[in-house]
Amino acid sequence: MEGSSASLVISVLDEKHFGIKTAKIKDFTRQDVHGVLDQCYRDKVRLLIARCSTADMKTVQELERRGFLLMDTLVYYEHHLHLKIAIARHEAITIRTVLPNEAEKVRTLAAESFKGYFGHYHADNRLDAQKCDEVYSSWAFNSCISKDFANEVLVAVLENRIVGFATLRVNALDEGEGVLFGISPEAQGMGIYRLFIENSLLWAVRQGLKRMIVSTQITNIAVQKVWVRVGFHPYSSFYTFHRWFD
Repeated sequence: MEGSSASLVISVLDEKHFGIKTAKIKDFTRQDVHGVLDQCYRDKVRLLIARCSTADMKTVQELERRGFLLMDTLVYYEHHLHLKIAIARHEAITIRTVLPNEAEKVRTLAAESFKGYFGHYHADNRLDAQKCDEVYSSWAFNSCISKDFANEVLVAVLENRIVGFATLRVNALDEGEGVLFGISPEAQGMGIYRLFIENSLLWAVRQGLKRMIVSTQITNIAVQKVWVRVGFHPYSSFYTFHRWFD
């Protein structure tokens, strides 16, 4: 779109998963609204998922006037990798790269660990709740088998069983991202999530990256506490809106 920094993308995965044509746009601003809505009508989009900065209240108010509904608030943290990275040890837990034949195990684990998770898909009562649950297990599985989803997948092993996973991605020449993390309910409280975060930082250093980012729902206080303890700092936040076209 001319004069816009944002780019509308048709989400093939969401369309396949939910059975409706879905589009996504990041860094949405008020000047994008008219052109994006026109494009959605032309392309027969049923659902638009749009993110905008929480600091941009003019855009937020314009989206509300245009029938967009708020679904979640994401907070982003960053870690500058020149800082010293300490890796804790755990006698019972091993962190390693996922093996090619373990993708289905990770899928099953994701389904268990994300049961009851309330993201922007679940917040939309027009989307099937079971299909919303399956978003995360499908995402985790695809991350194990395709570099289009993740550059690395780590797993936590306890007594020869996978009890956690972490998907990592290179966003740019100098930036990595911890994308999706899941811990088996039986293994929660053992410090596995912190092990994943620390090993993610080490992975980023080995890739020659200078910054690592992570994000979560603003209400997910527990993981934010872990991030702060290992040297992350908050730097940005975004609202997620849904707009239906009927």
